[in-house]
Amino acid sequence: MAVQEEHVQLGETRFPIQISSMAIAAIFLLGAMLAGYRYIGWPPVVIVGGSGSAAFILWSLTYLRHPLPPAIVLPAFLLTVAGLQVHLIEEYLTGFAPAMSRLYNISWSVNSYLMIFVFVGPVLYTLTALGLFKRVPIAGFLMCFIFIGPGVAEFTHFLFPLLKPDVQPAVAASVQAIVGRGQLMQNLPNFWFRVTGHYYFPGMYTAILPMIPGIYGIRKLLVAPRRAQSVTENIP
Repeated sequence: MAVQEEHVQLGETRFPIQISSMAIAAIFLLGAMLAGYRYIGWPPVVIVGGSGSAAFILWSLTYLRHPLPPAIVLPAFLLTVAGLQVHLIEEYLTGFAPAMSRLYNISWSVNSYLMIFVFVGPVLYTLTALGLFKRVPIAGFLMCFIFIGPGVAEFTHFLFPLLKPDVQPAVAASVQAIVGRGQLMQNLPNFWFRVTGHYYFPGMYTAILPMIPGIYGIRKLLVAPRRAQSVTENIP
């Protein structure tokens, strides 16, 4: 009896489409970094730039060359987004943006946080899901960005309580301060473990929710093409 194996069909992206997709991804990444620096400060440049660069490399070596069927990548992506949305609820309720403002001396308001993650974010997630369903190459970049940024990189929440805030680090209570580029902000909380004695930072409890499917999605991106090639070589 012949052993039947699932055959994953991989379509190859034409070279001109690869180049144009890479250009679009680079422009998107650069625009996000510039907008983050202008309206918030340098931390978004580091976060978006680091995650985006890693996502660009992962994408260019995998999905850009051979867009995978939606049945392989879409479940992991949607689970990552779902975990991220739950994670954002904790961040919002516990004051993630004000905490980051005090930690890094930046002016990240709650309204800005909501605009990025609650309003703009879901639009990108929806369009990315549609693009993955249609196997559009550029959708793979946004998928990889979600897997790495709001996915794997969420482990940084466990490091934040160990970092000394740039704004009044010795004061445990929430403070009012002029931060960033001269903006007066209210209720900036301090989560420095050395002062509070409590190991926590907004979003830490649910940070693992997008991390698990994000790591799983990266694994699928790396393993699926090899498995498909192996199956193809074994077909008589």
